[in-house]
Amino acid sequence: MSNKSPPPRPAPRLYLATPDVDDPTSLLAALPDLLAAVDVAAVLVRLKETDQRTMISRIKALAPVVQNAGAALLVDGHPEIVARGGADGAHLANVAALEDALPSLKPDRIAGVGGLETRHESMSAGEMGADYVLFGEPDAKGQRPQAQAIAERLDWWAELFEPPCVGFATSIEEAYDFAASGADFVLVGDFIWADPRGPKAALIEADAAIKKAFTATAVSQG
Repeated sequence: MSNKSPPPRPAPRLYLATPDVDDPTSLLAALPDLLAAVDVAAVLVRLKETDQRTMISRIKALAPVVQNAGAALLVDGHPEIVARGGADGAHLANVAALEDALPSLKPDRIAGVGGLETRHESMSAGEMGADYVLFGEPDAKGQRPQAQAIAERLDWWAELFEPPCVGFATSIEEAYDFAASGADFVLVGDFIWADPRGPKAALIEADAAIKKAFTATAVSQG
């Protein structure tokens, strides 16, 4: 029997959600500088609903910019256009959507899932083959759990399960807390784009908060 301790977990990474994309021109201009400023693992593209051909063309425009920076591009919903748009995967809204999308995404593309209201749903998603589980995003009414409850769910998952977990942060403080709680990735979005200093400054601060939390946690457990 080995006495080796488990390998230390890697530092959490950023997962950047875009604003709703209608005309992608301004986003295309902003992304290279943002993705060069910090380590972003993936970009979640939120598309404004329109005809499928237009949505595919928007993904095709954005994918090279994201992928050339070393990040994965995931589409929020719409698994049916992932391959045609050249995206790396999709984020699904709930377990039912994940189940429907898996045949078209696997094995070549990423299938992440949120909308996991219970621990049982989270475990079901993991058993189905989700590449990550997301905790803390707002529901259709804009409601979300308390930050402490999200942190507890991340801690529970990170302790027991193999697939990565993602914490949906709505502030720098939450980014810190979720990184400290065991999140493998921290999803940041609206508060980054709304920051009066500009998204680059906000993203750099979020990245610093995640690294600080990870270092503090490692020291306390060392």
